[in-house]
Order: sequence, then structure tokens, then C-alpha cells
Amino acid sequence: MKALEGVRVLDMTHVQSGPSATQLLAWLGADVVKLEAPTGDITRQQLRDVPGVDSLYFTMLNCNKRSITLNMKSERGKEIFTELVKGADILVENFGPGAVDRMGFSWERLQELNPRLIYASIKGFGQGRYAKFKAYEVIAQAMGGSMSTTGFEEGPPLATGAQIGDSGTGIHAVAGILAALYQREQTGRGQRVQVAMQHAVLNLCRVKLRDQQRLAHGPLREYPNRTFGDEVPRSGNASGGGQPGWAVRCAPGGPNDYIYVIVQPVGWKPISNIIGRPELADDPEWATPEARLSKLDKMFQLIEEWTIRHDKWTVLDRLNAENIPCGPILSTKELVEDASLRDEGIVVSVDHPERGEFVTVGSPLQLSDSPVDVRTPPLLGEHNQEIYGELGVSADELAQLKTNGVI
Repeated sequence: MKALEGVRVLDMTHVQSGPSATQLLAWLGADVVKLEAPTGDITRQQLRDVPGVDSLYFTMLNCNKRSITLNMKSERGKEIFTELVKGADILVENFGPGAVDRMGFSWERLQELNPRLIYASIKGFGQGRYAKFKAYEVIAQAMGGSMSTTGFEEGPPLATGAQIGDSGTGIHAVAGILAALYQREQTGRGQRVQVAMQHAVLNLCRVKLRDQQRLAHGPLREYPNRTFGDEVPRSGNASGGGQPGWAVRCAPGGPNDYIYVIVQPVGWKPISNIIGRPELADDPEWATPEARLSKLDKMFQLIEEWTIRHDKWTVLDRLNAENIPCGPILSTKELVEDASLRDEGIVVSVDHPERGEFVTVGSPLQLSDSPVDVRTPPLLGEHNQEIYGELGVSADELAQLKTNGVI
């Protein structure tokens, strides 16, 4: 039995933020029915690498779901949607503001149809001045505090490769949905769950808001920056936390031949020995965290003078042997080929009926009593007959609905 077995999710999402949320629900065991327009989720066609086949963009975000098609602009489509809502536990959408209302299904109407329904909406922004703005991944990063604090001091603001605006918001949405599902067990009522991309990114950037307030009391000593204004600066690869860290170069000097090293107080002596500078362990200029704080750049330069002579895996082994926190910079190629991640089930191969085998990310949520078997995503409308048959729609009517463009 899966954790969410018996829970029906009506998935009206598209692109990334919504599908990332509903895929997690599917991995947890929910029956996720992806409701698409007859033309399909736009990402089925975006960034295609194989002509005429659903893109990796779509397949990697829609595993373990079933697909039906429905034209919500048609009267019969709205009738069918009404029946789908009555049988759903959760409805998730990430259309533009007001889109579902304009279809004739406001929150009030949905409550009338199904008082137990949990209606989750993912939007770009909250209900304030930005409410009607269009949002994309990097726009959310820009307006949520991530870009202003990412990059090097003299460089421009940078986006992060992690999709914190889209998939990060999807994870926040899942938390809200599961909380509402739990509360329904106590109250018997469904409720509205709303998550904004800007808000989710800001939540992920909370430590930078911490440092914004700390600036009122003087420079941020844990940062390598020489000067500070009235805003948290970009600080390169500095951790900005209580334990200084930096990415140092390794041999042979390729674009990802780096290892990130954190220097804890207890780690300085073994690091001094490893890099061949044992005298620094007791040198008053270097021996204490306070002494090193004013010259973090020089400290990591000393470490790099040793790491640049070794590959990152050798460095990893040497540092880990002394319990020094560190991690090699892993490229996407290295991650796809990582045997440990394969064994852990976080990088998995899936067979697709049209494209063949592809690699995707497995469920990061691992429950002892609810194991996840990642299954291939659905073809467009693959489950029309199966699901509409549950509503009493005959095969003859299905054929007619398809002819009339309703499905």
C-alpha cells in the first residue's frame, strides 16, 4: 500500500511548477489524472530531441500519471469536468490568475460540487501589486531575492541552475496539499491552497534576509567582501554561514574540477597537515577562527595550492579521512553516471513506449512503507477510455467526443 493510495488528484497543471508537484503526489501513491487540452501540455513539444516524440521536458515531470484530454471551452467538456471534480480529492492548477474562474469554476462553485475538494493553485505572485504579472523560473528568482545574492561581487546578478522558482514552488505546494489533506481528516472539509513562486523563492532565501538585518550592526565578517553597503552583497561561493567555505580548484583544471571545502574550527589542524603547512596549526596568525576570518581568501588560496596538484576524488578521500566537510563539484554527466545515485534509486532509467529508455530523477521522498516505482509518463489522452468509462461515457460517445473536438 502506498502512502496516498486511494487519493484522486485532478492535475490541470502544465510546464514545470505544477507538474513537479503532482508528480511527487503520484510517487507517494496518489492516482494523478493529468487533464490536458486536446493539443496537450505545451512541454510535450518543447525542447524535443527526438522528432514527433514527447520531449524529455515533459517525460521527466510527468511519470506515474494517467492522461486524459478535454476541451474545457465546450459545454460537454464542462459537464464532464463537473463529474471529474465530484470524484476528486485534490485539484491542482497553475494557470494564469483567474483562468479557472473564467471557465466557470470559481472556488465557490468547486466547493458546491465537492465540499471535500482540496483546490491547490500555483501562481507567480501573491495578491498584491504583482498579482497579474507573468512569471517564469528566472523571474521568480529575480523577484524572490535569489539573483541579487548570487554571483561574484564585481559581476552581474546570476540565476541558479536549480529550478527553485518552478520545482521549488512545486515542493511548497505539496506541503500545503498534504497539510490540507490531513486537516480534512479532522474537519471533513476541503480547502484552498495557494502558493506563489516569488514567495517560495523568498522562503528559500531566508538566510539572506537574516543577513540583511545583520547589516544594521556592521559588516558581515563571514563574507569575503571588502566593503558593504546597505544591501546583502553577492559573495561568490562563500557559505556566508558560521563555517567558511569555498570552491577550490583541483587537477587537471577542467570546468568542474573543483571541490567545495568547509573549514570548521576543529578542521584547521588536519587541513594544515594535509596541505603540507603543519606550522599554521599553531601560528597565532592562523590558529583561531577569528584570526582566519579577516583573510579567508588567503586561507583558501593556501588550500588550493595543494588541491590543484590532485584530482577532486583524491582530495575528497584525503579530506573525508580527517572528517573535513567537503564535496566535489559534480557535472550533470557525472551525476547521470553516478553508481551510488543509481543504487539509491535517485537516478533511474525508465522505458518509454515511443522514445525508448531515458534517464530521470527518482523520488527524493523515500518512505519505508511506501516505496516508489518510477513508471513511464502517459501518452496524450492514453487513459481517456479508462477514466471516462468510469463516468459512464460509452465507447460510441467517446468516438463522437473525439470527432467533435471535446477530447
